[in-house]
Amino acid sequence: MDLRELPAVDELLRDERLVREPHALAVEAARAALERAREEIRAGVEPGDLAQRAVDELAALRRPRLRRAINATGIVVHTNLGRAPLAERALERVAEVGRGYSNLEYDLSSGSRGSRQDHLAALLRRLTGAEATLVVNNNAAAVLLALAALAEGREVVVSRGELIEIGDGFRIPEVLARSGARLREVGTTNRTRAADYEAAVGPETGALLRVHQSNFRVVGFAAQPSVAELARVASRHGLPLVDDLGSGVLVELEDEPSARRSLADGADLVCFSGDKLLGGPQAGIVAGRADLVERLRRHPLQRALRADKLTIAALEGTLALHLEAPDEIPVVRMLREDAAVVRARAERLAALVGGKVEETVARVGGGALPLAELPSFACVVEEELAAPLRLGDPPVVGIVRDGRLLLDCRTVADAEVAEVAAAVAAARG
Repeated sequence: MDLRELPAVDELLRDERLVREPHALAVEAARAALERAREEIRAGVEPGDLAQRAVDELAALRRPRLRRAINATGIVVHTNLGRAPLAERALERVAEVGRGYSNLEYDLSSGSRGSRQDHLAALLRRLTGAEATLVVNNNAAAVLLALAALAEGREVVVSRGELIEIGDGFRIPEVLARSGARLREVGTTNRTRAADYEAAVGPETGALLRVHQSNFRVVGFAAQPSVAELARVASRHGLPLVDDLGSGVLVELEDEPSARRSLADGADLVCFSGDKLLGGPQAGIVAGRADLVERLRRHPLQRALRADKLTIAALEGTLALHLEAPDEIPVVRMLREDAAVVRARAERLAALVGGKVEETVARVGGGALPLAELPSFACVVEEELAAPLRLGDPPVVGIVRDGRLLLDCRTVADAEVAEVAAAVAAARG
């Protein structure tokens, strides 16, 4: 076939496989099929059945771009794979609220306008010990709003050792600048003392900010003041202490500060994520003194940063589990699961695919506990399967190491083992 023999788009659309399809989609698919055919003819390749090619293009157009994937990397809170998978109760709440109308901002008892913040406030107060809480769309937004509401046009004192950058170029100095506050650096990269904050406080100071070193650690000759020490400095000068906790842990985890502990130690406000160690949807949570939370709630930025009804529904379901059954939250389960249980899952997968079981180390991920190593076990298969597994349905993402593909079973759920086995069989052809 040469280029002159290619049919027109209208002619291709008259094929019985395309004639009943929505016209606009069919036209786009036909044009894509013809363009690919032109490229192949120029390369000396026969393009084959053009109508079937158009049908395939139509299927590709309809296929969702955002797809469920199986995380076999051993990184529990994997940012690139969507961070925390939601618990069943959280998904049920999303489906229930999303399928119809809801009392998002309607007070059913009085029949008047209500606040979307009311649905989560009691749960968050019980879990954190805070006087009041506010939920926005992510933790960067929570920090931005806190600084804008409390220190716009004034200085915020921060340790040089906490001027961090986390994923995708999120930098604390830039957030400060966008909030309208001015950065006042104190201390050094490796050592900062409470006295450094004390010396920096002046008429222009609006707040003290502590930032948890989520995704790195400075070891050796290093020191940072405790929350309690900073709280005493802030209290002496009548300033708010804002503690950016980052990952949002609500259960006891080594070296990861909780909101309850920070508030008990004297922080006035804490900010943390909903979709990392908390195990819920993407959200930013502010908890602390009622008067300060009210200032954030009334700030003009709050409306632009607020969480939507589906986020609130998923977060409500997740927070309820933290009170009643935290091990039903996938992230919490994966972090706590005994290595023997992980090994048994790896052995089951290896038996199904003819792989080998290897001891390995999983990671927390999501910029939390960077030094923590979780004992784990992986099913090892041939490296050549990495690409076809990623392109499968569902995609399976593992770790290529030393010429082999490791499918780490700490992040593969029991219910996913059979799916992974089927995916491996399909990838081998």
